[in-house]
Amino acid sequence: MRLLLVEDDAMIGEAVLQVLRAEHYAVDWVRDGVMADAALRSEQYDLVLLDLGLPKRDGLDVLRALRARRASVPVLVATARDAVGDRIAGLDAGADDYVVKPYDIDELLARIRALLRRSAGRGEPVFEHKGVSLNPATREATVHGQPVSLSAREWAVLEPLLARPGAVLSRAQLEEKLFSWKDDVSSNAVEVYIHGVRKKLGNDFIQTVRGLGYVVPKE
Repeated sequence: MRLLLVEDDAMIGEAVLQVLRAEHYAVDWVRDGVMADAALRSEQYDLVLLDLGLPKRDGLDVLRALRARRASVPVLVATARDAVGDRIAGLDAGADDYVVKPYDIDELLARIRALLRRSAGRGEPVFEHKGVSLNPATREATVHGQPVSLSAREWAVLEPLLARPGAVLSRAQLEEKLFSWKDDVSSNAVEVYIHGVRKKLGNDFIQTVRGLGYVVPKE
């Protein structure tokens, strides 16, 4: 799961970033409304954790612009604006949930999980190919009906490939699924997780296309 954290407070942002990564989410962190809008226009996220009191562009404006594009990504507003009118404004602008600072981190994680479950229930597909099945809603993987355990990052490289059999994805495209912006990415990270998937699903399930990337063959 890839999340966008929009938070201008450095201490809060760093703390939340570490907690989310410890929960195996890939997280991009931006610190103002302009960067948030740019990220939401160029990237795909499973959830947005959005502060409202942002420099350069207010969080409500970012949220309204997102919903004007008919984007359905879940948005959890996390802000110090605690007046009833502020909550109503946030929800009316398109927020799916609203939590007031200072919030309990366990409650924040629970709200994130609830929104992700709800989002997955909107008809998210189960990916099936050659006896391998991935269910994003339940995070269950099976091979010919038998459960198989995948790490969060093994799942991250397998899901986009299994979603589009026959499509070649470059290493850079798969790295985006593994790591957040500004993370240091080792030169062989993708290869390591592809190797882990192959050990569990078979050496030929994901094939290397020399000079281009990786593919799950259609046939």
